[in-house]
Amino acid sequence: MTDIIQRGLYFEEFEVGARYLHRPGRTATEADNVLFTTLTMNTQALHLDAAFAEAGEFGQRLINSMWTLSTMVGASVAQLTQGTLVAQLGLGDISFPHPLYAGDTLYTESVITEKRLSNSRPGQGIVTITHTGRNQDGVVVATATRTALMHCRPEEG
Repeated sequence: MTDIIQRGLYFEEFEVGARYLHRPGRTATEADNVLFTTLTMNTQALHLDAAFAEAGEFGQRLINSMWTLSTMVGASVAQLTQGTLVAQLGLGDISFPHPLYAGDTLYTESVITEKRLSNSRPGQGIVTITHTGRNQDGVVVATATRTALMHCRPEEG
């Protein structure tokens, strides 16, 4: 019997233009929102105070956008970077064009937009990934670009 260990992709396995649909989705709960918001010391009433939020523009509490970002990136790990990532180098072009609410399900897709071998780290390469999060209705709720330093495929033997 052969043991197979789940891993992400090595640098050589990434293809520019490839799109990955990460499933299953993740349904956001009120507990997720309150726990994440309080753990990160974010006192924003739009996340914690139901009465305040109900009287505001959205009519209900919003899921913390940092939870959305973290969950969106996290959804990609098993398929793309598990065990093959050296380091996350940066996040950029982050936007939240539509709110996510408790009870919404976040679905994430990732597109590989660039890759190049590292000039200073032999055996490693830099991959740029654009993540998009959509709710259950297909509405984009978040986007972000992530730059990751990845291991190249190990040499045989």
